[in-house]
Amino acid sequence: MATLLHLDSSLFPGDASSSRAVTAAFRRTWQEHHPEGMVIYRDLATDPVPHLTADAHTAGQTDPAARTPAQAAAFAHRLTLIDELEIADAILIGAPMYNYSIPSTLKAWLDNIVLVGRTAGLANSKLKATPVIVVASRGGSYAPGTPREGYEYVQNYLAAVLVDALALDVNFIVPELTMAVHNPAMSELIPLFEASRQRALDDAASMAKEIAHRSAA
Repeated sequence: MATLLHLDSSLFPGDASSSRAVTAAFRRTWQEHHPEGMVIYRDLATDPVPHLTADAHTAGQTDPAARTPAQAAAFAHRLTLIDELEIADAILIGAPMYNYSIPSTLKAWLDNIVLVGRTAGLANSKLKATPVIVVASRGGSYAPGTPREGYEYVQNYLAAVLVDALALDVNFIVPELTMAVHNPAMSELIPLFEASRQRALDDAASMAKEIAHRSAA
């Protein structure tokens, strides 16, 4: 049975969030191709995971028999998140840009699941080459050649963690200029926003089909 791990981190619900609208489009298409599949869903905005603590961190470097009760409890939660990650055949992440970076709730999830010796630092990790779709929405544009290109820390950071550290197979979908419909100063950019949004929805559907066919093969 195919399994999709779906994470959303936008503060805004439903279609009020560009990243949620696109992750929902991906998930719908994926489920059409995997009607008996399982979706593990985490809404990190409404139900955030704990930030990494000293107990959770040091427990990973401590013999299980020597862990304190606090270390054991904190590490058990990390293992729950890691288990969800490792059983996934595909991973879907909504990662809106807030103040040039990802939401702190998504960063907390990443800090918990990056575990050297299990998810990171192993040539034969269970995660290796697992497909990941990241919906990296943003209010403006940070594409190459734009004035704010140098402020693009979402894709750069996530590629470093997901690809370099975890050896995942990552593709980005980037709905941009999402503030155009809310900011009068950006009103002339609304057609570009609408085109970007439609392209993102189309990309989500096509990538979901591609991943579904890949897993079926």
